[in-house]
Amino acid sequence: MIFLLTSLKIFYILDPNLSILPEPQEDESATIKIARVKREEDEVICQGHILNTLTSRLYDIFSKLKSPKEIWAVLETHYKQEKSGSDRFIALKFFEYEITDNKAIMDQVHEIQMLKSKLSDLDIKVPDSLQVGAVLSKLPPSWNEYRKKMLHSTDNYTFDQFQTHLQIEVQSHMRELQATNSKVNLFTETGLTITQNNLKV
Repeated sequence: MIFLLTSLKIFYILDPNLSILPEPQEDESATIKIARVKREEDEVICQGHILNTLTSRLYDIFSKLKSPKEIWAVLETHYKQEKSGSDRFIALKFFEYEITDNKAIMDQVHEIQMLKSKLSDLDIKVPDSLQVGAVLSKLPPSWNEYRKKMLHSTDNYTFDQFQTHLQIEVQSHMRELQATNSKVNLFTETGLTITQNNLKV
């Protein structure tokens, strides 16, 4: 909306410091008359463009306001309050996010990064140490040993370094899981063979 009104050279109408034109006088100059006509036309165009972007419900509410400056002030207040609520929701989501075993760990870490990025957009800085600590605290119970190892480590990781470290650990977990599954399958097959041999005897 700001871009549109600026390109139409009428955004100045919404400037809270815009000077008020004097009341019409019989002996006023032609320059002031032209300026007054232009100001009135620009106000009508500005108000029309703002109202034109609103939903029918909002249009019914805001069309009753007298000037584009009044409409703009109310809309600005409304959306600042809405954005403030959204900001708090993002911060809450960042702190309450939990990593689970039923989804790829690195995908979930990426989701936490996205939340951190949104917080940065809101000028809420999350240092690497806090982000590393946040991910460690959110890891599921199956990662307790890794969490303990990292918490007792004297190394200061950047978040990128921590991600690399975590990725290696994820691959190690996957190899261990595959090895465990292979042993279980082998034991089951061997047990089945012995049972079959005993039955034959």
